[in-house]
Amino acid sequence: MKGRYNGCTMHMCSKVPGYQRLASIPVLSKEARKRLKWFDYYQLHNRNARLTCRYFGISPQTFYRWKRRYDPHHLETLEDRSCRPKQVRQPTYSPELVAAVHGLREKYPRWGKDKLVILLRREGLACSASTVGRVLKKLRERGVLEEPLPNHISARKSQRQRPYAVRKPKDYVVKEPGDIVEVDTLDVRPLPGVVLKHFTARDVISRWDVLEAHTRASSHTATAFIDTLLERMPFPVKVIQVDGGSEFQDLFEAECQRRGITLFVLPPRSPKLNGHVERAQRTHTEEFYEVTDSGFEIAELNRSLVEWERVYNTIRPHQALGYLTPEEFLKHHQQNRRKEEVSLRY
Repeated sequence: MKGRYNGCTMHMCSKVPGYQRLASIPVLSKEARKRLKWFDYYQLHNRNARLTCRYFGISPQTFYRWKRRYDPHHLETLEDRSCRPKQVRQPTYSPELVAAVHGLREKYPRWGKDKLVILLRREGLACSASTVGRVLKKLRERGVLEEPLPNHISARKSQRQRPYAVRKPKDYVVKEPGDIVEVDTLDVRPLPGVVLKHFTARDVISRWDVLEAHTRASSHTATAFIDTLLERMPFPVKVIQVDGGSEFQDLFEAECQRRGITLFVLPPRSPKLNGHVERAQRTHTEEFYEVTDSGFEIAELNRSLVEWERVYNTIRPHQALGYLTPEEFLKHHQQNRRKEEVSLRY
């Protein structure tokens, strides 16, 4: 009885469409198994292709395309094929360009292809930004280019209330460099329990930045930063704009008044009104603090900041300035002003 039952079972299973084939084939993907059901249905219904297409909701073109590929003895033919072309375009850039891109990216690890292509053109290597992007991708795939890991050592301080604020008049128009220089501080945390204060001043027209670090942010250190700001800005500073931090009160306000510098103070909880310098803080965090090898002693750090400030203002292309540096922008601006003055005379 047992033998008859087993024999009957095997006989019944052998009548199931595709049973022997499915027992011997390798594992197929979900899409291949779905296509296999098409052709089983097709064989069981008198090879009626239109009926099969209607039943599975597929187009005749799709069915016949897979029917031409289908080999019952090799069910792997129902798997998707690679769409990669047989002939692939080979790189046309030179080894010299690859070496130059690699060197610049190692020197400036946070600069993208749009900035690097400007530096390459200065060195006489004409290429497009997309070419530089492909070179960077190849360098990463080869493991030659290692991207710096972010340290996340900075944290923004909270906005504090201020009992009195002088806001920027609504009719105040910014036209020339120095019309508004935004100043802000950034908390830098290189080690647990260690907090340094980074001061940034940015001119909203030329994007010229002045940087300095201190051990604390107080009205004394903020007042000292005014001296640094006026010394390194290549144009007269007419207005300084700050947020409501306590470091920009007391001595800082008195020093601005003594020097004849107008001071605009933002209303509480409105950092977006100081958007230029806020964006600058992110840039200096990503492109300097997260990749620098400098120690965090104040004297050494400020020497490194002076060098980075020079790179930022005279070498780094700025997208907002049409990929000019702040120094180049100021030269163009001065030339245009002279031309306007000459045209007004005559």
